[in-house]
Amino acid sequence: MGAKGVNDMLATILGALILGVILGYLAKLILPGRQDIPAWATIGAGIVAALLGGFIAEWLGVGDTPGIDWTRHLIQLALALVAVALVARAYAGRGRGPGRTHARS
Repeated sequence: MGAKGVNDMLATILGALILGVILGYLAKLILPGRQDIPAWATIGAGIVAALLGGFIAEWLGVGDTPGIDWTRHLIQLALALVAVALVARAYAGRGRGPGRTHARS
């Protein structure tokens, strides 16, 4: 792998990290109600959405267009909304054992 390949790979990873943070928290803002999930789960959901959305956009042929890739970003945002909602749902029942009616204080 040449220097250009390494630079492209590092740019993709760094872009996914930065965009993942933004997408995760943007999804939390857009979703109704409170998503009581940790920051690492929000960021992780955003990173997964950024990477998966990029792959889907490339597969559809809209991943690299002239100017800003709005279609790719909309796909990524939609996936982030789904991912954050799924993570929030998974965390909704945590902290409650059998017979408990409220979360621990």
